[in-house]
Amino acid sequence: MDLQVQKLTAKGQATRARIIDGAAAEIRERGVALTTIEDVMARTRTSKSQIFHYFPRGKEQLLLAVATLESRRVLDDQQPHLSALTSWAAWQRWRDVVVERYRSQGQNCPIAVLMSEIGRTSTGAQAVTTELIDSWRSAIADGIVAMQQQDKIARTVDPGRAAAALLAGIQGGVGIMLATGDLTYLEAALDEGISALRQG
Repeated sequence: MDLQVQKLTAKGQATRARIIDGAAAEIRERGVALTTIEDVMARTRTSKSQIFHYFPRGKEQLLLAVATLESRRVLDDQQPHLSALTSWAAWQRWRDVVVERYRSQGQNCPIAVLMSEIGRTSTGAQAVTTELIDSWRSAIADGIVAMQQQDKIARTVDPGRAAAALLAGIQGGVGIMLATGDLTYLEAALDEGISALRQG
């Protein structure tokens, strides 16, 4: 949490969170390019002065806050399965949750859109992306270690590299889905990645 948020009263933090959530909802419905500050004001019933009180750098700062929220949701949506990869049945449940998440949201992936919009020009957005990927990879690696301790995955498998490869496959599958609407690449990446762990 940044210093500005820490200084806010409980009411101020609630208002700021409401603005971020409202902006996220607008972006999900309309996309980044078509979402204006006025749209967020109307949805959240806030004034322009309130928006700029909480986000003095304007839309880019608000987008970064939305990106942080959406990245947190990416991991939250995978729980409790992502933190409990201790059996092959648990890995299958996690796989199904990931696929269903992207099936339900279709080609509207707020985090991908936000990162493509501001990620190349904002170090803050890059930090948000890095934290998301690192946390995701670490959770998968923890699952691999748990399976190694049960002798269900070979000890020769490097948990960090295997988790990175599986996550890279997921992101590649998501990228193709966003471009084509075809979910089978994501399913294949997960299925083959998990199969490789079972055989490795």
